[in-house]
Amino acid sequence: MITLVLLHPLQGTPVQTWTFQDESVIRLGRAHDNDVVLLSAVVSRHHVEVKKHGNGWEVINLGTNGTYLEGKRVDKVSVEDGMTIRLARSGPKIQINLTVHNFPKVPLPPQTQPMDTPDSHASSSTSIYPLPD
Repeated sequence: MITLVLLHPLQGTPVQTWTFQDESVIRLGRAHDNDVVLLSAVVSRHHVEVKKHGNGWEVINLGTNGTYLEGKRVDKVSVEDGMTIRLARSGPKIQINLTVHNFPKVPLPPQTQPMDTPDSHASSSTSIYPLPD
């Protein structure tokens, strides 16, 4: 299981989570055919892939504006539990968790509320970034 967490841009607190059970590739970007859709001008249509690699995972940048880890641009990097990547220099921050965490359920803004969100898998959900205060 892998969980991706959208972090609040200022407070760094969880805003939205996506949990994936059996996927071997998880795609993030602005286009609606991604598993995680992030509506931000700095996010590419297909920005990042998080791929199963052996017994672990890796992050692969596909975006024009880059993917950043600890302020440094990366093209491909192995995932470590709890690491945070940033899509573009000023874009959304995504924390990647490989272990189970009990994140509080945060309601989505009305315009992004999915019609049917099963607890076990929240793919193809949309987030708007930056988030309103």
